[in-house]
Amino acid sequence: MNRQKSDPRIISLLTSLAIVGVSLFIASIYYLIQNQGGNELVVLSFVVLFTFIYFIIYHTLETFIYSKVKLIYKTIHQLKLGKEDLVQHYGTQSNSLENVSKEVEDWAKLKSDEITHLKESAQYRREYLGNVSHELKTPIFNIQGYIMTLLDGGIDDPNINKKYLERTEKSIERMIELIDDLETISALESGSLNLTIQAFNIVDFVNEIIESYEMTVKKKGVRIFMAKGNKQGPVFVEADKERIHQVLSNLIDNAIKYIGDADNPRIKISFYDMDENTLVEVSDNGIGIAEENIPRLFERFYRVDKGRSRESGGTGLGLAIVKHIIEAHNQTINVRSALTVGTTFSFTLKRLSNPN
Repeated sequence: MNRQKSDPRIISLLTSLAIVGVSLFIASIYYLIQNQGGNELVVLSFVVLFTFIYFIIYHTLETFIYSKVKLIYKTIHQLKLGKEDLVQHYGTQSNSLENVSKEVEDWAKLKSDEITHLKESAQYRREYLGNVSHELKTPIFNIQGYIMTLLDGGIDDPNINKKYLERTEKSIERMIELIDDLETISALESGSLNLTIQAFNIVDFVNEIIESYEMTVKKKGVRIFMAKGNKQGPVFVEADKERIHQVLSNLIDNAIKYIGDADNPRIKISFYDMDENTLVEVSDNGIGIAEENIPRLFERFYRVDKGRSRESGGTGLGLAIVKHIIEAHNQTINVRSALTVGTTFSFTLKRLSNPN
């Protein structure tokens, strides 16, 4: 049977045992000589017996320690590896205490990381369900209040019935919007949402989106435009046109909501050549975002100003959806902002130099 190389700490332990044994051996010989009057046969018999017993103890102790180390090592591998991997992996390992110690440390760290991940997942689920519940309560309670008022006689009052039915409809639309956003983000996160990739001119595409906001920005006194340098020619990209429309609409809606009381409020859309990609920027000169809030902007349901967002009808999922859509294209999105200065969202799309 092949024997594993002895561990230095076990050698040290057994060496100490040997020193103690030799010391006791010498002391015993001295005692026997003094008390047996030099009887060599008695002394020799005692030496042989003592030596025999000592080596039995030595061998038994070493074998016992290594058998326990081997058992611990094998148990750890069974926990860390599958049975098939264990057969291949186990035979190449030494049974030394150093390796066992490292295995224990690695295993403990792995389990600690798994526990931390489970706790974070549990906390995430609690927060997620709490946020969904909170978002649904407002329109549900509103609908309940309007319907109860109508049932209590308001249905017969022409000054109330139509107005409350319209408010009920708006609350229902808000619930539908929230559910649609939840379905979208769930599909994006699970990877089950298939993108329809196509080539298109993003300059013309953005012009169409800007035109669709004409009445909205006119009421708010906001100017939305494309940077001058981007009007000179087409810029072709490869992406899911419908999803990119969703991205730009979300970013423009946010810019309009938070434009504040800026002088000459404006929203500018720009394009920049980034070799293989095109960088798209949506900038505003609105109220801006505090630095401590920027890292959490793309979290689901996170709001910088919760009261303002809820009043304006946001679900708190818009930027999270934007991020997932861009990442589904294997691209990136970033934000830079400063209070009272404004905010710029920028994302990349695959550029096509020759769309044909």
